[in-house]
Amino acid sequence: MFCVPSTEIGTIMNITKGGLVLFSANSNSSCMELSKRIAERLGVEMGKVQVYQEPNRETRVQIQESVRGKDVFIIQTVSKDVNTTIMELLIMVYACKTSCAKSIIGVIPYFPYSKQCKMRKRGSIVSKLLASMMCKAGLTHLITMDLHQKEIQGFFNIPVDNLRASPFLLQYIQEEIPDYRNAVIVAKSPASAKRAQSFAERLRLGIAVIHGEAQDAESDMVDGRHSPPTAKNVAAIHPSLEIPMLIPKEKPPITVVGDVGGRIAIIVDDIIDDVDSFLAAAETLKERGAYKIFVMATHGLLSSDAPRLIEESAIDEVVVTNTIPHEIQKLQCPKIKTVDISMILSEAIRRIHNGESMSYLFRNIGLDD
Repeated sequence: MFCVPSTEIGTIMNITKGGLVLFSANSNSSCMELSKRIAERLGVEMGKVQVYQEPNRETRVQIQESVRGKDVFIIQTVSKDVNTTIMELLIMVYACKTSCAKSIIGVIPYFPYSKQCKMRKRGSIVSKLLASMMCKAGLTHLITMDLHQKEIQGFFNIPVDNLRASPFLLQYIQEEIPDYRNAVIVAKSPASAKRAQSFAERLRLGIAVIHGEAQDAESDMVDGRHSPPTAKNVAAIHPSLEIPMLIPKEKPPITVVGDVGGRIAIIVDDIIDDVDSFLAAAETLKERGAYKIFVMATHGLLSSDAPRLIEESAIDEVVVTNTIPHEIQKLQCPKIKTVDISMILSEAIRRIHNGESMSYLFRNIGLDD
């Protein structure tokens, strides 16, 4: 376990030096709840700023207090209009830069476009583009949480602190699931097995892995590269040159590696967006004898019809953190529960502002976590 003791943090949270300014870059009021929680824990007032959309949909930012020579922390939670969210952040960062702020630290709990961090044939690595834009705008430090791929930190040429939500999710399992000792941690695909293993080892529980599920949204899509070459191109290839063809993948029927019969199944992942793969995993686990199914993740995007599908599914409870606002989804689906992670974000802000070590927040975290 590597939970941060609430008593120790609670006693030091409001001890900050002067020169700290806390802004929320969201024009959407529903996205400001996390910012208010962080400010309350730090014992500071939110900075005065106006962020709004012009009638022509341009974003305008008006900073209404001096930031000269100060440490500015800009908290930005991602709304459904992700592109507007990004522009709000970039414009506010640049406004602070041109107003002579000493340092500009972005607090972005969920890093947008993080799933687009690999080259997909004729696509692009959008998260690299976004990192470059943030650095160019004037960001000097980034605080985020559970990046989809840890390698995204390498896209930045500024310090990046990738905090973990797992201590809070582990604490939820221990306190809110009465018979958690009879649980098994489940990875819904081999790709999430490392995360499941981390949870299982810390809770001293078994692990199960589902293999053979349907292709997900991140899988390779068919494009023109699979089409046969024209006759002209074939003639251009030297007859003695025989390039071996890679055998295409074919997923086997769904199998569960591990025993879930008569157990509580806890599926863990970093993002819940399109829930189809989670619903399929839940059905498979039910068929294999699991009597209760929980889904736990850091970022609850819960797009489209996700709340309705969860409500009608075999899933008993979905637990996510408040890195992304999802109050509307909770009204649509009582199965969705929220874990507050404002404590660790506010402590990270306090330590960076006071020039203290961040290692306290990364205790017992290995390379695979």
